[in-house]
Amino acid sequence: MSNPYHGVPDHQLWRRAVSRVEPHRIDPVVAPGFRITPEMNLATAGSCFAQHISRRISELGFRYFVPEDGAGLTPQERAARQFGVFSARFGNLYTVQQLGQLFDEAVEGRGLAEPPWQRPDGRYVDPYRPQVEPAGYDSPEAVAAARRDHLAAVREMFLGADVFVFTLGLTEAWRVRADDSVLPLAPGVVAGSFDPERHAFHNFSAAETGAALGDVLTRLRAVNPTVRVLLTVSPVPLIATYEPRHVLTSTCYSKAVLRVAAQEACDRFDFVDYFPSFEIITASATGGLYYEADQREVNRLGVAHAMRCFVAAYTEGGAAERPPGLPAPSDAERRLDASAAAIVCDEEAIAEGMDAAQPSGTPGQGEGGNRIGGRLAALRARFRRGASRR
Repeated sequence: MSNPYHGVPDHQLWRRAVSRVEPHRIDPVVAPGFRITPEMNLATAGSCFAQHISRRISELGFRYFVPEDGAGLTPQERAARQFGVFSARFGNLYTVQQLGQLFDEAVEGRGLAEPPWQRPDGRYVDPYRPQVEPAGYDSPEAVAAARRDHLAAVREMFLGADVFVFTLGLTEAWRVRADDSVLPLAPGVVAGSFDPERHAFHNFSAAETGAALGDVLTRLRAVNPTVRVLLTVSPVPLIATYEPRHVLTSTCYSKAVLRVAAQEACDRFDFVDYFPSFEIITASATGGLYYEADQREVNRLGVAHAMRCFVAAYTEGGAAERPPGLPAPSDAERRLDASAAAIVCDEEAIAEGMDAAQPSGTPGQGEGGNRIGGRLAALRARFRRGASRR
């Protein structure tokens, strides 16, 4: 009898592609849709994990495209004010809808309804990027002026990028009722105040996410006809869910929706490709080895594995080192490297506020919680030492 699976490549078979491969050698990238060459402008946006790609690209000497780079500031100021974390200072764009509305503003001139938020210290922040300016602004007018400058840089990014990397992170969001614009954080987490008459929680469906992603990709390609787009899904679980269910269940829903949306975009557009960072980090074969003790943050081993696969697949010749013939890093590149010393995640502000309010002795916090956390950390450290020796 004829069996259609006879003769399929090894990467299509679990035993040959996963079970019989050392975990740190698993590479799910099969046929990359394009290569990144040193002369290309590569821009990044999205959730926290996108920062690893931009950092690695910059280290290798490829052209990390940052129209808003904070020239003239000290390295300390750049780091504090998030210059170079992404291609512009928009903070984390966790949802596809955030990316779409940023395109609306920067390229099509749309305004957003939410006014500046005031902090407890009396300073003001931009509600659509509330943590990029630690000192805040002295007036709503100053917030508006800074946003105009920011949007000019964002427009340059959209129009000038040769490769645009977008990491999808969440489906849960807080919206402004007046215009359905999406906020990166709920009002009241770092500034402002939640008002149920003005703000609403929304968890985007698979249909909504897919439609929004297809729409923004279509419009981006219309204004930048040669741009290539690389989609990834963040492997970082939700730090909190507003749905009345377990955070694990909400995480599974969110990542499933985002992964489907990314695949549908790849199937629909020939200029879009998908890099499986999510699969590399979360694969059952790694046994949780690629997460820190909190079982959420991706550790250096996981980042290294994902970036090895990325470099081999998407850089010209699979370069593992700085391409020969390129000049040493410029002052601008060094400024960006220094400013991106730590991964920036707006979502962390949710946990920081909750931890400050949680009394000691509650599960996961008191003596018992610390004992369990310590044992898990020790066990994971043993596994990491073994993986490092390999």
